[in-house]
Amino acid sequence: MPTRQIGLLSALLLLALALPIQARTLETAFGPVSIEGTPNRIVALHEGALDTALALEFKPVAAVSTRGADSVASYVSERAGGIAIVGKPREINLEAIASQRPDIILAGPLLSKTEYQRLSKIAPTFVPIQEGLERGQWKQLTRFYARALGAENKADALIAQIQSRAEQLAEQVHGQTNEALVVRWMPQGAVVMSDQVFSSDILASAGFTVDDKGLVSKTRPHSDPLSLENLGLVDRDWLFLATLNDDGDQALAQAKQSAAFNRLDVVSNNHVIAVDGQLWSSAAGPLAAHAILDDIEQTLMDYID
Repeated sequence: MPTRQIGLLSALLLLALALPIQARTLETAFGPVSIEGTPNRIVALHEGALDTALALEFKPVAAVSTRGADSVASYVSERAGGIAIVGKPREINLEAIASQRPDIILAGPLLSKTEYQRLSKIAPTFVPIQEGLERGQWKQLTRFYARALGAENKADALIAQIQSRAEQLAEQVHGQTNEALVVRWMPQGAVVMSDQVFSSDILASAGFTVDDKGLVSKTRPHSDPLSLENLGLVDRDWLFLATLNDDGDQALAQAKQSAAFNRLDVVSNNHVIAVDGQLWSSAAGPLAAHAILDDIEQTLMDYID
């Protein structure tokens, strides 16, 4: 190719790279919302939105706290740095959000219309469309938030990487007794996480059979607390046991002293795996997926040859 043509192509490429990201319009729960360019001041009002933004190497200025705490989840705390907290998952502070002068707000699918109308006066607000609860939703949310940020292609690469890693772990699980359940321990008792929630989805992608066997309503992410007498309902080959805070830790320690807990086959087989409740029962997104896969990989190293 002549030198002149090469130079022209190089100039066009540099020009294309220098151009801002074009305006894009997303279909949201409250109709189409548009945004131009690359946002700099991002407020994430959903843990999956914060996770996705950080995974895509954006640094939000503010977020809501994780459940059971006054800060973001520990697995993203280092990446998030000294991020401002502007509320809880279902209790946002409009004045605190406005004070951050956001140019985009990434909200969760449960945001009310009233809250949306107020937030949209502050900045373009993106609320994903989500009906019911089913496996794979975290991928849809990741792509939605990534597109709002102008980085959809990067999201596809992140998801593909997670799928590849999960498939490799599934090869190790194949042929093993692999029925598993995620349980969050509360002061009131054991709460069974739906087999459709994020952590159950990641477990299933890594080769485990996750089935709550009707203990959880299809419209809910978890069951009501079980009494000690009903603990046998959670007996599986593997139990990934999570607590959210010190109260949960203390309640679990007391339960471990009970005969009902120690009668479980999963306890006798030493297949109760203690995990971070903020991560396993509250989080979602690419970073959370890798963190859960880290826990699964460590479990396989410790228990399966």
